[in-house]
Amino acid sequence: MNIIDGLTLKGMLKSGANNLNNEKNNIDALNVFPVPDGDTGTNMSMTFSNGVNEVFNNGVEDLSAVGKTLSRGLLMGARGNSGVILSQIFRGFYQSIEGKSEISVIEFANALFKGSTVAYKAVMRPVEGTILTVVREASEYAKMYVESNPECSLEEYLDVLCKEGHIALDHTPELLPVLKEVGVVDSGGAGLLKVLEGFKAFIDGKPVEALKSDETVNATAQMEIENEGFGYCTEFIVRLDANNVKSFQEDKLRNQLAKLGESIVVVQDEDIVKVHVHTLKPGDALNLAQRYGEFLKLKIENMQEQHNNLTNGAKDPSQNNSILSNNEQKSESEYAIIGVAAGEGLTNLFKEYRVDYVISGGQTMNPSTEDFVSAINKINAKHIFILPNNSNIIMAAKQAALVCEDKDIHVFDTKSIPQGLSACIMFNPECDKETNIEEINAAIAHVKTGQITYAIKDTTYDGLQIKANDYMGILDKDIVITDADKLNTTKALISKMIDEDSEILTLIQGEDATDEETDQIVEFIENEFDIEVDRQQGNQPVYSFIIGVE
Repeated sequence: MNIIDGLTLKGMLKSGANNLNNEKNNIDALNVFPVPDGDTGTNMSMTFSNGVNEVFNNGVEDLSAVGKTLSRGLLMGARGNSGVILSQIFRGFYQSIEGKSEISVIEFANALFKGSTVAYKAVMRPVEGTILTVVREASEYAKMYVESNPECSLEEYLDVLCKEGHIALDHTPELLPVLKEVGVVDSGGAGLLKVLEGFKAFIDGKPVEALKSDETVNATAQMEIENEGFGYCTEFIVRLDANNVKSFQEDKLRNQLAKLGESIVVVQDEDIVKVHVHTLKPGDALNLAQRYGEFLKLKIENMQEQHNNLTNGAKDPSQNNSILSNNEQKSESEYAIIGVAAGEGLTNLFKEYRVDYVISGGQTMNPSTEDFVSAINKINAKHIFILPNNSNIIMAAKQAALVCEDKDIHVFDTKSIPQGLSACIMFNPECDKETNIEEINAAIAHVKTGQITYAIKDTTYDGLQIKANDYMGILDKDIVITDADKLNTTKALISKMIDEDSEILTLIQGEDATDEETDQIVEFIENEFDIEVDRQQGNQPVYSFIIGVE
């Protein structure tokens, strides 16, 4: 084959998406940290599937239209740093084929090489030994091959592309010592290769199919509708009837709603219960809630329609600043803050600290660019501050800020929950924007972050022998402690974090930590150190304790 048109590219894209989705768990397992949140494969699969779903759902067939729709879908669906970089690769690819109905092999090679250059420019400090290296070396060498063999077919080009990609991927441990120590290759580069190998399989006449009959690209779209925010955003307030006021249990209703959807929030205030759920069956959610009392307010929004509006460049019609608020658009405020957090406790804590909109997400599930765009479009403020609170979410937040170029948005490089909380504390609505940015950045720089979680595999990190199921103490980005006992690990980590300049320690209790365990940690700190302790219930997943020291 020597000519690629829109239908050919669509076939390649579907095969690539299926291949990546089939292998996403293996790519997740390449995570350097042995923590239960390896998500590179998941992020890349969801990102790429979002773009491919847009192509197939919109029914475009012209090559340029396919490239444009793919690029936009990847842009909006990008999750995590790997997903953002993947979206930039195909943004550059589209820029090279724009306006063309078909392209030659050399034009395809030039387009992918263009994608690598665009991806590098999108990263402030590119690191070699990552997906960037793999796409650059593979596309560059394959392009050189086509230039030296102008009559080569697309099959030959893709053979060379995948071969050079594997060479580059196998070399990543030599460029990043941490990969070599752990004994893995770069997960982002591995994910990209699955896409390219899917392309090759289609052109070779053996397109990759989903492993199960219900895992085709379009079925993946349905999965995202169910799990990632499409369907119907259903919100309501119920006044409990007399029989249910004393017997009502938040957890029971929350568990019942979990069978119907995701993004669940259930909050009781005496006889009033506020509920938020994303579901494909809003009627079932309402029928369930009506057993407890009568509705005071309810609102149902079609998120698929909002998604279509966003991907077509339209604004989200919803303008409410927080869930369960009135539908009327509020007058423009001077500031608004958007934060990211996982767990009902952390969400409530950030709202107490004047965050206007909390996006559900974190280490185990990185929000997409579109999640940020949707939140931004629900805010009516002159200046919008975004706190990603995770290093793997910052790029998606910044990409959203670029999409919403008509708004004044500043994304802070908050890489942890304690940094985000410190930023909120330092924010002063009476100060001008520049002063706030300066004060918040200064506060972020002085926060130490500690996290306690468990290891999912045996490994070695920075000379530290780690056993599966042992607990690990992570100080900022490094694993510094490991022990079979959760409390011993936590105490040892805290001892490393506190020095003579430390004034306050914030201890955030996760969903798997008990009150008794937290009591013991607080008692240890108060007995051993002269420091103020701020204890908070975060209910966050993955991390038993999150610790901030300032």
